[in-house]
Amino acid sequence: MMLPFLLVLTSNEKYYPTFWKMIRAWSFLLIYGMGFRLKIKKEQKIEKNKSYMFIANHASLLDPWVMIALSKNPIVFVGKKELVKIPVFGFFYRKVVIMVDRVSEKSRKRVYEMAKERLKNGTSVGIFPEGLVPEEDIVLASFKNGAFSLAIEHQIPIVPQIYYDCKRFFSWNIFKGRTREF
Repeated sequence: MMLPFLLVLTSNEKYYPTFWKMIRAWSFLLIYGMGFRLKIKKEQKIEKNKSYMFIANHASLLDPWVMIALSKNPIVFVGKKELVKIPVFGFFYRKVVIMVDRVSEKSRKRVYEMAKERLKNGTSVGIFPEGLVPEEDIVLASFKNGAFSLAIEHQIPIVPQIYYDCKRFFSWNIFKGRTREF
């Protein structure tokens, strides 16, 4: 049902703010539709139409949807290029995410240029700086430097976010997880 809208809204970058609103509504539908409830504690006020570097731990499939739900300002994600291979999802991912080949220095430098273009429009950048999804027994893995270097280079504030229970309630392991008390 959303496919025609997604095709139109991803066809041109000028439609990105409208695309963002639709994806944000979709994220709330997914989160609340699965029976989860967000309990949000803010320690920083986010100004509308200002660019930020949103960083968060990445331990669950739910993490990107939570980041989307939490930000009224449009975010462009920096993500690994391997996800382009996922049918249907990969098609749209290629159009709206700044992709990086983590083993290519040229690709990592390209991220800086692409982020610079997006930041001019008041769009924020979202990165999961661990660069991986940690194993079940690891709460928080070491961060890569890219998100911080990007924020310093473009002089944008960093907004750290912690998603305490995403791994516990919606694990990568389909045999783990709990219900509803998110």
